[in-house]
Amino acid sequence: MTTTEDWFDKPMRWAQLTLVENDPGDFDLDFWLDYFRRVHADGACLSAGGYVAYYPTDIPLHHRSAWLGDTDPFGDLVAGCREMDMAVLARTDPHAIHQDAADAHPEWIAVDAEGNPRRHWSKPDAWVTCALGPYNFEFMTEVHKEIVARYQVDGIFSNRWAGHGMCYCEHCQRTFREATGMALPRTCKPGTRDPREPAWRAYLLWRQERLFALCRLWDNAIRAINPRARYIPNSGGGALSSLDMKQLSELTPLLFADKQSRQGITPPWANGKNAKEFRAVYGRKPIGGIFSVGLEERYRWKDSVQSEAELRVWVASAVANGMRPWFTKFSGQIYDRRWLPVVEDIFTWHARHERYLRNTASLARVAVVYSQQTAAFYGGEQAQQKVEDPILGVYQALIEARIPFEMVHDGLLDAEHLAPFKTLILPNVAALSDVQCDHLRAFVARGGSLVATFETSLYDEWGAQREDFGLADLFGVRFVGPVEGPLKNTYLNPEPASPIAPAWLAGLEGAGRFIYGGYHVPVKAMEPAYAPPLTLVPPYPDLPMEEVYPRQPHTDIPGVHCRQVGVGRVVYFPWDIDRIFWEVLNADHGLMLRNAVQWVTDEEPPVTVDGPGVLDVTIWRQENSLTVHLVNLTNPLMMRGSFRELLPVGAQEVRVRLPEGIRAGQIRLLKSGETPRVVQEDDCLVVAVAEIVDFEVIAIDFA
Repeated sequence: MTTTEDWFDKPMRWAQLTLVENDPGDFDLDFWLDYFRRVHADGACLSAGGYVAYYPTDIPLHHRSAWLGDTDPFGDLVAGCREMDMAVLARTDPHAIHQDAADAHPEWIAVDAEGNPRRHWSKPDAWVTCALGPYNFEFMTEVHKEIVARYQVDGIFSNRWAGHGMCYCEHCQRTFREATGMALPRTCKPGTRDPREPAWRAYLLWRQERLFALCRLWDNAIRAINPRARYIPNSGGGALSSLDMKQLSELTPLLFADKQSRQGITPPWANGKNAKEFRAVYGRKPIGGIFSVGLEERYRWKDSVQSEAELRVWVASAVANGMRPWFTKFSGQIYDRRWLPVVEDIFTWHARHERYLRNTASLARVAVVYSQQTAAFYGGEQAQQKVEDPILGVYQALIEARIPFEMVHDGLLDAEHLAPFKTLILPNVAALSDVQCDHLRAFVARGGSLVATFETSLYDEWGAQREDFGLADLFGVRFVGPVEGPLKNTYLNPEPASPIAPAWLAGLEGAGRFIYGGYHVPVKAMEPAYAPPLTLVPPYPDLPMEEVYPRQPHTDIPGVHCRQVGVGRVVYFPWDIDRIFWEVLNADHGLMLRNAVQWVTDEEPPVTVDGPGVLDVTIWRQENSLTVHLVNLTNPLMMRGSFRELLPVGAQEVRVRLPEGIRAGQIRLLKSGETPRVVQEDDCLVVAVAEIVDFEVIAIDFA
């Protein structure tokens, strides 16, 4: 058994078995323990209690599985995992209760705005619990204490612990009024939730603090029994997460990113994005990437199986971006066995090359800022379109450009967290405080560069519009508004006479005009800057067809503002180039974003990759090595559905710049097992990769 308090950094491969109620006495215990062994899992998350107890609980109203009898499936699984020296987390799910608990404690049930107790949406004879009241704070605290005391697990991992929508039970109404002096907001229908309305803002902050108080309560309760055990909440991540990820990172020593698979039009790099967002706040703390062996569509096919190609690329994206793989299987019964050899192969490869996957630092020099406060207090119910879509557009552009990059949380813009980066990208980071703006000024004063779009810094941290941009001095423009749009039939002219045109129009040669965005911010330049490489062609009629001709074929209105600020550079797009790129995926916009990033960064990149296809490129340093990950995203189903097959891409020339003072030793390809052809040019290695199927990793040992 692991005995050190920092057990959480040991496991590199996690297995989760989520039991269903009829599993006790029927599932094959020996099979699962043997599978954990075969895949080299060194951590396990096992169903314990909450809605159903999978052990002989002594707590009244803690519903024992009807199939439990005199068995202890949770205890048997724990014992088997301990024999293999695995870390063990007990999984609990407190989001619902059975009828007997509801009869005895109606105060545990969530209540809708009309005062009706909420039946479960999927199982009507169950009831949805209030996450912020006595069920979680009292009953589930006792459940967690019993599990830790009886089984000495390393931690509790809770699923669906944070509630499902607003609750208007008596406890929530009273607690909210005591904390804020207000009544819970009743305008809870879609389209009526304005985060700038005082009651809604107060509710968002109050709910978050109640959930953090719950995390602290559970963590303290279990650590009082087992000092090295920790409470680990299941959580999302990114700009749209309802919990402040920075605060969450201060509460837990590790976290697991629950983005289990693609659905709908989710791109295959989304798992890597999830990794970047979590690591932005967790730093070098361990992050597990939870992936389901089944589909995760809204139809909830929980006993499904994903294709091999889809599983391989999804997990490769997580590993390439610094996460530790965690597979989750729902039900101890296996109806479709096709996933078993795939996960075993992925995990066995991971175990064989573990020393190259314990990263100490990313060597990326570019970072994208994501802003939870912009999503909450500026985006509100339109946060997907106004906040997340610009991030997705920038992310896609950087993937296509093969530029290694990280993500930065808007609560961590201080010098220490920004030190690794030369360039920050602000994709419509509209809501920034004065302090955050000062951090960004200091970053540029230290030689950093910025690329900002649309309404970045036009609002304060609470979503209140300023008279001018908070970063107007860096952008070199003043806001003269109001924002115009949606626009139709609007364009940009290239300006070859601009001294920076060669860099800005790279890949766009020969074009006489480019399409513009959907929304435009009217601005006025404050001082001379670089002559713009792009100028605006104002909108003109798109019907009748006889009227479709420009009234002003040429203007001097910049389509982009480019400035030198000290030794750094600043680019400001007064339009939604990132959002419109994600919506339309016009190649010109992606190239403009690439050129903007390369122009402001103005230094030799840590790695460049030349060759066909779409690749996610990351570069990492370990204690005694350096790795470059190349994930092959090239597929006609990249933006829709699951991959049916892996389509190999041909030869890639990878140019790796060695860190100062480092000499290369052995160089090999970890996926193919081959020794590549390598040419050294000064401080760079040029590595030839003949083919990439799902992914490849170039491992460079230090001499």
